[in-house]
Amino acid sequence: MDDIILLKQGEIILKGQNRREFERKLLDNIKRRLAPIGKFNVYSLQSTVYVEPVRTTGTAVQSTVYVEPLETAPMEAAFDAVKTIFGANSVMRAAACEKDKDAILETAAVYLKDSMEAAKTFKVESKRADKRFPMNSIELSQYVGGELQDRFPHLKPDMHTPELIVTVEVRDMAAYVHGPAERGAGGLPVGTGGRMITLLSGGIDSPVASYMMAKRGVTLIPVHFYSHPYTSVQAKEKVSELSNILSKYCGRFNTQFISFTKIQEDIRKNCPEALLTVIMRRFMMRIAERIAIKHGCSAIVTGDNLGQVASQTTEALAVSQQCINLPVFRPLIAFDKREITDIAREIGTYDTSILPFEDCCTVFTPRHPRTKPKLPDVEAAEEKLDIEDLVEDAITKDS
Repeated sequence: MDDIILLKQGEIILKGQNRREFERKLLDNIKRRLAPIGKFNVYSLQSTVYVEPVRTTGTAVQSTVYVEPLETAPMEAAFDAVKTIFGANSVMRAAACEKDKDAILETAAVYLKDSMEAAKTFKVESKRADKRFPMNSIELSQYVGGELQDRFPHLKPDMHTPELIVTVEVRDMAAYVHGPAERGAGGLPVGTGGRMITLLSGGIDSPVASYMMAKRGVTLIPVHFYSHPYTSVQAKEKVSELSNILSKYCGRFNTQFISFTKIQEDIRKNCPEALLTVIMRRFMMRIAERIAIKHGCSAIVTGDNLGQVASQTTEALAVSQQCINLPVFRPLIAFDKREITDIAREIGTYDTSILPFEDCCTVFTPRHPRTKPKLPDVEAAEEKLDIEDLVEDAITKDS
């Protein structure tokens, strides 16, 4: 009996002629994520990804004979890791055995012993991908279910709402037995949806926006604006920690820090107070676009949420991006704060996001910001600024 991990592909199975490229990227992401944990064989067959600990004895991976995994194989850590990798809808620990009804029964009785002793009701579901197996799915389920009930007489069959579902899959290489699957990260493998810049603040919204775009397969380059000495070193460290948390989902996630102090001071000195925020956001967009072009990115991602603050009205958002040519993606635009917070808690960024260290967006906040700015008024105010030099200086200073 051999303990392995199975991942069931999600949207990838709909990709037609491009499917192999999506599968390849998913396998690459899994291998990279597991590399620090241990040595594993990772391969894909019949819309399922197999993760096996590397063994020093036994036969080759693609064999019908399986041996015990190495005791040191860190399967728990590997299982937790693959649940955060986009591209799989469900993940499960499973035991592999020979394609023989008695071997399947014995594997189920031993591998799921604790679960069956704890449950009161159960059923067996069988899936026969290998049509050469002599029993059909119903026959196999009836056989395994009947024998398991004899071994665990307290269990009662329940075909509708069982406490425990024992799943048997008969595939080309082996038979697999497992209990209920756990939810995978879903989405598409990171690296299949192009490259984008994501504006990462220290708040709740932008990490969630980054997570959601990575879930659509996008490779992200995070950019954070800081305003020393108005913002603290702890504020930068907070963003670094958010980047570290997001790297579990987003892959490589090395934040580029941009000093925004000079720009904010010049805006405050030369522009109307009511337009400070929208003009600052326009500078962020210009800088992000320059960095995007340098890194071959096709869009910019923000955590904007319609109506949440004065700078996120329809008019303000439109004026903020009318200084650049790249599209701006706002995955949280129609979410309410509770929905965003729920996702932040789920992915583990919330507790870090609420640490009391301010970012540059809270510096020089106008008392009465213009909620419906007009583009001609904003452009007229910007004429007092040396836009090109300010943008270039901010990029080269921190590049």
